[in-house]
Parts: sequence; C-alpha cells; structure tokens
Amino acid sequence: MAAGRVVRFDSVRGYGFIAPEHGDEDVFLHVNDLLIPESMVRTGLEVEFEVEEGERGPKASSIRLAPGATPRAGSASGSVGDDSLCDVLQTVEFTTEITELLLQAAPTLTGQQIVQIRREFLQFAKKHGWTED
Repeated sequence: MAAGRVVRFDSVRGYGFIAPEHGDEDVFLHVNDLLIPESMVRTGLEVEFEVEEGERGPKASSIRLAPGATPRAGSASGSVGDDSLCDVLQTVEFTTEITELLLQAAPTLTGQQIVQIRREFLQFAKKHGWTED
C-alpha cells in the first residue's frame, strides 16, 4: 500500500496523477480505479493506493482516502469551487506567467504596479494551493 497526494485530476478526461509521499515518480490515476466518489478527487487530496505497472509506467489502483484525509465533495466540472483542473506551479513559474500576462494585458502598468499586483496574486495562489516553493 502506497500513500500520496493527488497533484492533478481532470474529471472530464477521467485521469490524473498522484505524487507518492516518498518522492518516487508520479503515478497515473484513472477514474475506473477509484474506490471513492469521483467528486471527492481534487488537487492535494491525500490518498492510499496500490501501485501496478501500466503500459506507460506506474499506475494506481484501489485508490481510497488516506486515514485522516478530509474529503470535500466537489461539484460539476468547471463550476465555481472546482480546482481539479488546476496545475500546481513553482512560485517562479507562476510569477513569470503573471508578469507576462500583465505586460500583455496592460502594457502601461509601471514596474511598481506589476510587482504589487504579482505579490497579491501570489498570496492568493498560495492560499489556494496553486503554487509550491
């Protein structure tokens, strides 16, 4: 039995990935291997699973909540509050993408304004688990 956290799950396509807690390579997760309701699967959810060798690498099976995990029933894909399609970015990557977006959307912003907006976006992203250091 292995344990880890869901790093990404696309409910439309029915698959995602789990990062094992011991730092091994990410494990493929398919909706057909869930022993919990699909609506509970979200980025950051702690799970336990068996590891099998799939066609393209490690594959999770018998996926269930880890002891002490806090399930949160989700809503339909794409609705407000559904973060299952959100990739977790490194802080540097997130900051770079926000900077490029701001420069493209509002080229008249000053450097100081961009830094201030980025800082607020980064705090918001960290609070929601969208970034990691």
